[in-house]
Amino acid sequence: MHRPSDIVLMSEPPQLDSVDYLTTVIKDKQTYEKKLKKWQQRMLAVQQAYYHQQRRAIIVFEGWDASGKGGAIRRLTEKLDPRGFDVVPVAAPTAEEAARHYLYRFQTRLPMAGTMTIFDRSWYGRVLVERVEGFATEQQWQRAYQEINEFERSQLDDGTRVVKIFMHIDPDEQLKRFKERLNNPYKRWKLTAEDLRNRAKWGLYSDAANDMFRNTGTEGAPWHLISANHKWYARLAVIKAVCKALEAGVDTKPPEVDQSLLDTARSQLGADI
Repeated sequence: MHRPSDIVLMSEPPQLDSVDYLTTVIKDKQTYEKKLKKWQQRMLAVQQAYYHQQRRAIIVFEGWDASGKGGAIRRLTEKLDPRGFDVVPVAAPTAEEAARHYLYRFQTRLPMAGTMTIFDRSWYGRVLVERVEGFATEQQWQRAYQEINEFERSQLDDGTRVVKIFMHIDPDEQLKRFKERLNNPYKRWKLTAEDLRNRAKWGLYSDAANDMFRNTGTEGAPWHLISANHKWYARLAVIKAVCKALEAGVDTKPPEVDQSLLDTARSQLGADI
């Protein structure tokens, strides 16, 4: 009888103060675009392998407001077949969702075989915003660490890959991006009163994030902490992290052509096929 694997926490989980902003910079746009093209092609090969092998993947994005999650998701998916992935933007739960267990609304959006689901924010809201803002009691958010680990383990045991990204910027960079949004009529909608409220509690959110890394960074689903002050670097780092996590132990070469299909094509379309 199959028994689920034990949950093993990372021995050295990442922490926010370990991020190096000085060396995580790409100064040349040509270099950035060349590397971006390479990794996007590699991500497409991963997607096709997951489709042909009927694998599933969950990609979780967390991070500070204005840390570049949306831009990273756009670059990650830009060259992919749109039929093979879903992006789920997560906001405050509806009244119907709030009346159920907090994991309910995520369980209904899990990927089908051969596809990937990308969560733009996720169930980790329970131990981040709900913890800091008091939407969950201390007992509830403390209990959530184990609940989340069990939830993710159930996905891993069922063959689904789980990749978790946290995009980290410093307060000065966030302020710069907030001002840019406020002064740009096409980006102004992105800045909300909630963003400003969260910024005022930077220390509390930092503590919550570090606790989250310690309590939910497992060997099967570790956290990838991305230095995101520089957008070009962050976007490449995200695609690299996702590709490498999804490629591990997976043959990403294109499948062999079906011989019967090839014979039929040759007979109908010409012998030189």
